[in-house]
Amino acid sequence: MRVSFLALLLTFSSIAVSFAQNNAIEDKAAYQKVITERADKIVANLGVKDAGKAEKVRNVIRDQYSNLNDIYSARDAKVAAIKDQQKDNKVERDSALAKQARITDAELAKLHKKYISKLSAQLTTEQVEGVKNGMTYNVMPNTYKAYQEEILTLTEDQKKQIFTWLNEARERAMDAESSDKKHAWFGKYKGRINNYLSAAGYDLKKEGVEWEKRRKAKAAEAN
Repeated sequence: MRVSFLALLLTFSSIAVSFAQNNAIEDKAAYQKVITERADKIVANLGVKDAGKAEKVRNVIRDQYSNLNDIYSARDAKVAAIKDQQKDNKVERDSALAKQARITDAELAKLHKKYISKLSAQLTTEQVEGVKNGMTYNVMPNTYKAYQEEILTLTEDQKKQIFTWLNEARERAMDAESSDKKHAWFGKYKGRINNYLSAAGYDLKKEGVEWEKRRKAKAAEAN
């Protein structure tokens, strides 16, 4: 029996669609596994004794990663469409992209607020802090400690300002879409902090050299 070209084409198309769907399902399952494991690691450091509560918190964190991914995936699709539709009109394109960025920021802010509320319903303030640090690689506490070790003469007001800005950086980094973007938020705020300290009269290069000397001396004593 001769099979028509159209029949073959329809068969191959059906196979291709099925293959794509299966890949999408597998990719989603793989992603869910990754973010579940990531959430488990964060919860493991919180000291939650109740297994049921630990699972609830794990699921809240996992769902936050998933919801963030949904927002960014939708944004990427809209950005691509804008660039395609307005490829010959830079003014309209830039305006539409800026509007989309504002929409995305608003969605992230709304999601962030709900997320913190869900965590606070299950965890203590200290444990919520642990989640925030877990999602941002402990950059905030480590950086805050480093500033105090580097500059021994920081005033209490200066320490408070540094803490405030690092805390703000962490809140933004929590919602960032990648490790690089998370670190970029801290980099931005560290630049602000460095400018603030320089304006206050600190020679940051000199402070860094002296700090390195102290660290080497401490390491030599330990050995």
